[in-house]
Amino acid sequence: MSTALEPAPKPARSLTGFYVAICVMVVLGLFGGWFWKTWTVWWFDADEAQRRQAEAAARLGLPVEKVVDLGDGVKLELVLIPAGRFRMGSPADKYRGDPEPLHWVVLTRPFYIGKHEVTQEAWEKVMGNNPSRCKGAKNPVERVSWDDCQEFLKKLNALTPTPLPRGEGQGVRARLPTEAEWEWACRAGTKTRFCSGDDDGGLAAYAWCEDNSGSMIHPVGAKKPNAWGLCDMHGNVPEWCGDWYGDDYYAKSPRYDPTGPAAGSCRVLRGGSWFEPPGQPTASWYRRPLPAANKGTLHVGSGLRVVVVPAGP
Repeated sequence: MSTALEPAPKPARSLTGFYVAICVMVVLGLFGGWFWKTWTVWWFDADEAQRRQAEAAARLGLPVEKVVDLGDGVKLELVLIPAGRFRMGSPADKYRGDPEPLHWVVLTRPFYIGKHEVTQEAWEKVMGNNPSRCKGAKNPVERVSWDDCQEFLKKLNALTPTPLPRGEGQGVRARLPTEAEWEWACRAGTKTRFCSGDDDGGLAAYAWCEDNSGSMIHPVGAKKPNAWGLCDMHGNVPEWCGDWYGDDYYAKSPRYDPTGPAAGSCRVLRGGSWFEPPGQPTASWYRRPLPAANKGTLHVGSGLRVVVVPAGP
């Protein structure tokens, strides 16, 4: 008597492929998160800003802050800004037709920049004159042209003994900041309109502008510094940068260490002023053109702060 054959048992399905697929998904997720954070998230808080400063200073064997004595108690105070990468310009919802589109910028070298705008007493010590309209030894010098600034820097660099940390090439080379250096220094890790955030009201603690200046320029350093330790970036007097101004420059700017167009009819001014309301003119990204021989507008004279790029370790 024949009996029906029982079906053979099915082989156990291998779980190897399933586990491999899960592992691949986990790895891709981790890689995607790292990639997004590394290449998209560039902003950081005050603690991270100070950590980066300390790390750059240790690597160079230099202090985070450098005080330069020009004699008779007159000083320049410089702050070390680490290298880094950021999105320069204004976000789309704040663009408003201005030539400030967001674009990536990488600054490859740390640099010292003035903690404050150059004061009238420092200008007078170097130049022997004070062209400012609103006089005050600790007030920022104003009503100086881009050309005047070049003469100031030439004389500052010629001082003996060299008072500044050794810069590029032979000896010191104090200069104006590039636009990219200025904005990176102003933002101090923020992606908002101001180093204090997006709220107009919060700016009063960091800048002199129309709402709180009493229609006058004020001594440097009276307001809170940003996370790098820099004062008055958003308002007291506008500041010259070294770059030529170009309406379309951001669209073709090199990613690494941009220095502006090769030529132009105007130089760049950055930073708000005591005469302007909080908002667009005081934003980190705001830029304006001015001929190099111009000393500023009728009401708002232009000033400066210096930059020195120290030699590498």
